[in-house]
Amino acid sequence: MDFSLSEEHKMAQKMVRDFAQKEVAPVIKEYDRKQEPIPWVLERMGELGILGICFPVKYGGQGMDYISLGLACEELEAVDTTLRVAMSVHTGLCGMTIFQWGTEKQKQEFLVPLAKGEKIGCGAFTEPGMGSDVAGMRTSAKRDSDVYILNGEKMWISLASKADLALVTAVTNPEAKRPSQRLSSFVVDLHSPGVTRGDLHGKLGVRAGSTGWINFQDVKVPVENRIGEEGEGFKITMSAFDSGRYTVGSGATGLVRAALEASVKYAKDRSAFGKPISEYQMIQQKIAKMLQDYEIARLLYLQVGWMKNEGRRSTLQTSYCKKFATEASFEAAHEAIQIHGAYGFSDEYDVERYLRNSRGAIIYEGSSEIQNIIQAGYALGERKDTPLRREMPAYDEKEWQG
Repeated sequence: MDFSLSEEHKMAQKMVRDFAQKEVAPVIKEYDRKQEPIPWVLERMGELGILGICFPVKYGGQGMDYISLGLACEELEAVDTTLRVAMSVHTGLCGMTIFQWGTEKQKQEFLVPLAKGEKIGCGAFTEPGMGSDVAGMRTSAKRDSDVYILNGEKMWISLASKADLALVTAVTNPEAKRPSQRLSSFVVDLHSPGVTRGDLHGKLGVRAGSTGWINFQDVKVPVENRIGEEGEGFKITMSAFDSGRYTVGSGATGLVRAALEASVKYAKDRSAFGKPISEYQMIQQKIAKMLQDYEIARLLYLQVGWMKNEGRRSTLQTSYCKKFATEASFEAAHEAIQIHGAYGFSDEYDVERYLRNSRGAIIYEGSSEIQNIIQAGYALGERKDTPLRREMPAYDEKEWQG
């Protein structure tokens, strides 16, 4: 197991870092204050190939591996969480699920424009009365000849008002004996008649990002847009979360790093009682803890990226990564504000935005409590990885870049 970065990894990392630091960092505070998305950012990420970084060239991607995806997410969230959220829902939830479960025809029709950034995708799972209880969702899709009639509402959907396509999970067999067999998954054109959507406002964090709702009223979805078989929707959704949680965990690692770097700089510049505050042990303890957490979180996501490259199931390891990194990012942002003192309480410095942004990731794509349940299930022998009909493809450099 070798976690050293290849030259290709370093090139990808630098490209994403340059974009985030040089193009987004100078304007992000303005848009965060206005609580508006940066209007050009998704198009620019598509132009640079960031949105399709981990997909084969034949599907419009850059032919890089899953570690490259993690590195990209770290660099994006080191500037602002909204950038990584776009990767989580467009690439992680939507694109990677189509890559794993879609037919060749579906990959050509849906994945290629997503990987190229020509279309924007999102994942539509959460409902107004349903958060972590995926099997309890109520959105329905009833078969009518060669279409499904989709009805229901999804809530807290990132990129809801910006996306062209949504990966939607809905109830197709309400009478199934097992709740998990009630569901099926679909790619839905969000420009279809009967689709309405809008943005939510007043969020604590991720203010420069698009978060909203989608309503489906008798929306006709072609049968060929169903991903997988009827009744596989629960498994497909869980595998989508594995991909999404990997991007969340690797991204949160970048926020830990950002809080650490901001704290080191401020501690060296700020003096109190006649010397820089960096010389006080209490400050050093806080900075040391941030550094430790950054290195642990980074190793966790590199492990998951390596496992995905090898074609190994990584549900448990992804759970470790997501839970640890998101909680560490919140703690790091909290301590960064403490180090900055009163200035940390002001948006003059970035650390107050880091704290607001970090809080949501402890909830979305599986709260810390859900991650505890997953991890305990493996420890107690009550949960194990069973073979899926379609596993996430292992990385093959020659094939992906050919």
